[in-house]
Amino acid sequence: MEKETIHTDLAPQAIGTYSQAIKVGSTVYLSGQIPLAPETMEIVGGDISAHIKQVFDNLTAVAQAAGGDLQDIVKLNVFLTDLSNFPIVNEIMGEYFSQPYPARAAVGVAALPKGVGIEMDAIMELRTPEYH
Repeated sequence: MEKETIHTDLAPQAIGTYSQAIKVGSTVYLSGQIPLAPETMEIVGGDISAHIKQVFDNLTAVAQAAGGDLQDIVKLNVFLTDLSNFPIVNEIMGEYFSQPYPARAAVGVAALPKGVGIEMDAIMELRTPEYH
């Protein structure tokens, strides 16, 4: 098994002992993203909607660096410190994804890094060039 590290300056840099993503064959495992602005490595301002959009933007940047896009995501995990924000995730997700939507889990958690309210990670399956 050959693992390829995926890295882009268009998403926040890893703040620990992990990679932004790892590619094995045509499968890409995207690490959790929180609402950090890649330029400043600070949490973006605004409400939970702004935070959700930043997380999707960060996932988009990593997906593109791996040679895909959000439509290639087959599994999305959403971690929320307040599950009452889940309808907002659904609404905004509709702006970033089209059908068929990925499989998804939403998990309520007590806390997330840097005190944020949302984190998402994903698994992406890259399409072969003839289907892309």
